[in-house]
Amino acid sequence: MGKLALAAKITHVPSMYLSELPGPRQGTRQDAIDGHREIGRRCRELGVDTIVVFDTHWLVNANYHVNCAPHFKGLYTSNELPHFISNLPYEFPGNPALGQLLAKVCNEHGVETLAHPATTLAPEYGTLVPMRYMNADQHFKVISVSALCQVHYLADSARLGWAMRRAVEEHYDGTVAFFASGSLSHRFAQNGLAPEYAFKIWSPLLEHMDRDVLRLWQAGDWATFCDMLPEYASKGHGEGFMHDTAILLGALGWSDYDGRAEIVTPYFGASGTGQLNAVFPVTPQSGQAIPAAQASNASGYRAFPRL
Repeated sequence: MGKLALAAKITHVPSMYLSELPGPRQGTRQDAIDGHREIGRRCRELGVDTIVVFDTHWLVNANYHVNCAPHFKGLYTSNELPHFISNLPYEFPGNPALGQLLAKVCNEHGVETLAHPATTLAPEYGTLVPMRYMNADQHFKVISVSALCQVHYLADSARLGWAMRRAVEEHYDGTVAFFASGSLSHRFAQNGLAPEYAFKIWSPLLEHMDRDVLRLWQAGDWATFCDMLPEYASKGHGEGFMHDTAILLGALGWSDYDGRAEIVTPYFGASGTGQLNAVFPVTPQSGQAIPAAQASNASGYRAFPRL
């Protein structure tokens, strides 16, 4: 019925907002902003009505969660970097019906997920920064999905992504884009060194790891990448433990995925972290490579309603 039209791994560095403001950082993240605008343009061209963001700034300690309020509006200041993002205005429509559908199908696939259609919970800046540049005119409805998953299995995140694709393609009457909002390596510069590392990666090792991963993505070697993802997420300081990436790759078919990444904004350093914007072609998939549900099969597991 519906269509997953576009998938992307995107940056949300707060220095993009600083790049708009008068001062020494003005204009320094224009390439990342332009990348967001290009991805937004493609979404419009493809007829996308709703953007679903896997947000590595939404920390959760149990289950997966979908923020699908009917409307979002407010002023946002980052508790993490209030000197970077302060009083950022935002407003865009949500999509409660799709959000509840996504959660329903994820649960049917054995990944416990809760939708929140009537909530005062505001999106985090992993959603707000991209929407500032892709959706300033409120053209798209927006759903935010928790992706800073503290105690979750990457296999479940991959399965979550596949279930969300199935929900869109089999039950939704519309066109959707999925975005994994998070960095590659995410080792911030040590306190006191942030200005020195404003445009650099924290260590040569992390930069080499990131660039090797991008070569795998551009070559379409997803079997290798999916196999190494747990170790890369850990040793490479992946943002949100790379759950956003696992969700996105699950939606694309996991290790069976046969597309190649298109780099829209080339790899760059930001406060020690590794960033980029990349688009992944959505290709037909059988789902045969999607991992089995893991948490719901664990010894002693009890589903949430029984607690």
